[in-house]
Amino acid sequence: MKILVCGKGGCGKSVVATLIAKELARRGKSVLVIDMDESNFGIYKNFGVEQPKDFIQYLGGRKAVKEKIFQAREGFNKMTIDDIPEDFVVSKDNIKIMAIGKIREFGEGCACPIGAVAREFLKSLRLRDNEFVVVDTDAGIEHFGRGVEESCDLIVAVVEPSYESMQLTNKIVEISNKIGKRVITVANKVDDETSKFIKADAYIPFKREIYLACLKGEEVPPIDESKGIVELFLT
Repeated sequence: MKILVCGKGGCGKSVVATLIAKELARRGKSVLVIDMDESNFGIYKNFGVEQPKDFIQYLGGRKAVKEKIFQAREGFNKMTIDDIPEDFVVSKDNIKIMAIGKIREFGEGCACPIGAVAREFLKSLRLRDNEFVVVDTDAGIEHFGRGVEESCDLIVAVVEPSYESMQLTNKIVEISNKIGKRVITVANKVDDETSKFIKADAYIPFKREIYLACLKGEEVPPIDESKGIVELFLT
């Protein structure tokens, strides 16, 4: 199963993606976490590992991809998780983490090549039984415009208690329904009062231990609520 996690910037996409991946791994699943957010350098810290090398370098870098984007998929033809070169993944327990690419320098160009590589890689990646992919997307809904969701099986929309986040989540649900993709909503960082304003499939209350882990750049601890989220799409 290929799971794509999306939502407003700052809503907690990376944390929710981490919690889902850890819960799947706890259940004995093999998990590949794909970081396709070109501006967030932190998800690897959530797992307590070093940052992986940008996968876009596998194709010769951003410039090469931009010039030959429609040929990029040939490099992924029938690739499996085990086929991903070791230089581009870091592993811990049953989880592998990879990063598509990052914006690192002034004037190096837009993130379009990164999105295109993510789309073609997901489209070509072949999963075996008991394997899952969890994609941590860039903020907003530009990835829908790029067609990244085309080969995903499930979309997880993360919503925080803010008007902007709730409006964007409604749009994510609307677009997901139009393209025939199953979507579940996860309300994150809520309390007894704010949760009343958000209709979601699952709720994660504000957790001080997660807040402090993200602040310090430490590994995010597992929480009981992640079990309920995973149950939503495994049953």
